[in-house]
Amino acid sequence: MKIKEMLKTLPKKEKRQPLTALDTIWGETLDPDHILEEYPRPQMMRSQYVILNGYWQYAITASGKYPKNFDGLILVPFSPESLLSGVGRQLQPDEYLWYERTLHITDYTADSCCLLHFEAVDQCAHIYINGHFVKKHVGGYLPFQVDLTPYLHPGSNDLCLTVRVQDFSDTSYHSRGKQKLAPSGMYYTAQSGIWQTVWMETVPRQHMTGVDFEADHDQRKVTVRIHEKDTDVSPVVHIKIWDAAILSDGQKSLFPCDGKPVIDREFGSRVFTLDIPSPKSWTPKTPYLYPAEITLGKDTVYCYFAMRCFSVEKDGTGIPRICLNHEDIFLNGVLDQGYWPDGLYTAPSDEALRYDIDMARKLGFNMIRKHAKIECRRWYYHCDTMGMIVWQDMVNGGSAYSPTLLTYLPTFFCVPGPELKKSRSKKPFSHDRPKTGRMPEGKLEYRITGRTDPRGRREFLREVLATVNLLKNSPSIMAWVPFNEGWGQFDTGRITEQIRKSDPSRLIDSASGWFDHGTGDFKSVHNYFYKLAPVKDDRVYVLSEYGGYVYHVAGHSATDRTYGYRDFHSCSELENAFRRLLLHDLKPLIRKGLCGAVYTQLTDIEEETNGLLTYDRRICKISSPIAEQIRKEYL
Repeated sequence: MKIKEMLKTLPKKEKRQPLTALDTIWGETLDPDHILEEYPRPQMMRSQYVILNGYWQYAITASGKYPKNFDGLILVPFSPESLLSGVGRQLQPDEYLWYERTLHITDYTADSCCLLHFEAVDQCAHIYINGHFVKKHVGGYLPFQVDLTPYLHPGSNDLCLTVRVQDFSDTSYHSRGKQKLAPSGMYYTAQSGIWQTVWMETVPRQHMTGVDFEADHDQRKVTVRIHEKDTDVSPVVHIKIWDAAILSDGQKSLFPCDGKPVIDREFGSRVFTLDIPSPKSWTPKTPYLYPAEITLGKDTVYCYFAMRCFSVEKDGTGIPRICLNHEDIFLNGVLDQGYWPDGLYTAPSDEALRYDIDMARKLGFNMIRKHAKIECRRWYYHCDTMGMIVWQDMVNGGSAYSPTLLTYLPTFFCVPGPELKKSRSKKPFSHDRPKTGRMPEGKLEYRITGRTDPRGRREFLREVLATVNLLKNSPSIMAWVPFNEGWGQFDTGRITEQIRKSDPSRLIDSASGWFDHGTGDFKSVHNYFYKLAPVKDDRVYVLSEYGGYVYHVAGHSATDRTYGYRDFHSCSELENAFRRLLLHDLKPLIRKGLCGAVYTQLTDIEEETNGLLTYDRRICKISSPIAEQIRKEYL
């Protein structure tokens, strides 16, 4: 074990110095009158919508009473803690963040509905229209909507929209990912408030509220489910599907579609199954997507789906392998936490979102593990169109727990984490690693992992299932990851089965790192300090975190302090070590059973300078020749 490197990762007692302000090329050229104007929900688009991003009034108060005066302007959807918001102030758990603006709605007719959408507000939001409370939403990562129709009359309307936010960050049981009010090392600046797009759309009274596609790759069929607002009228559903397409460079959308559709049919039912003629399979090399147009009465939406399937199948030697469309695929993955120096959780532009995915691909990765965060829906759309496989973490929460107990001690004493034997198995542990007991379940587990509050456990399960429902139409998502390194972990088997029931089409990494209860599809290992070695299990073996090599680039880092798992002092040193790790240490393990590996990580974040890109995305630490070698081996 690399003891010196391990000791450097232990928590520092000294207070962190203020971060150096960094911006990206997209933040540097930001036009405040044109902020993230793309349609936020690519899998159910309508032709008319209004983006409400831009300057709003804001105030931060000590009480929940409406402020006497507003403090100034904030650039939505950037959180007040971010550089791009124009505020630069940390919201505290005992404070209230207020937003206000006027909504101008023209030409409203009585046969329509006006819907106000919030893509994400962190954490607890109260919505008021003309001073009247209309909705409360808890959960900082999931979208919600408000029906403005009861407040409108035919013609032009001006409504006063007020949003009151509280964010308890890491002082409560709510999901918060890696946000901390006192950040350091692997934990980052807490952000709050509106951090994704706010928008409006006007729809017919009878309208679709959702469209689901369940593709059956083997049977060459797709089942379509239409969800609609309750109504007495039951018109037919008209669906058009065009032949599969791949977005070319510079093409912004799958729509409008050219040529005659391959399917053009009507149905009286809201659930129907279609045969797909000569289907084209979605893969990282050929990310074929099928555009669809669906009309219900006067409502028309534009959607897409893909023909593909994920499975675990044994190879000729009996080793379980990850398969895409029944073909073995090795997942060369990279960890991505979605932080930006100028926008924190919010990318400064749609192009910036695409840039990160494109750079991951150019560096030789075909999979991204989205870590402890749910991204905006356009990020998943870009993965769908660019052929990037996604492993999606659920956002961890829970009350205070000991990082030493849940992270540092398991890393130090076990290789590469507690091996928890399945109750049905009598096989000895592989190699000579220490035998450790199963993470105790029930009340003792709740105390260890910060899950003693039953409200928090219920909320987490609701948000897990809501996350699956939100993202399940994205063909790029291969696996769900409910827990990471014991952070807020509880009832692992039960939650795994709930996810499986909600979405049987995907794989599940029940416990990434350690505290493995023998559930899910993977034996999932984190190994930063030991020599990489094969692990035997009757599930798929994946190295779900490794690497973490540090190179601090002066002038492109937010602080002089560094955090990571092995330090290097030049680009050439880092490149040579990175190449050796992926081609010499990792590659031979594939034939011994390794099915996927996730390198930590894509970008630097604050003190954690173990990214392949600097935090400001201005420098790639790996040169093109090295990246090309990796691509040739893994893509």
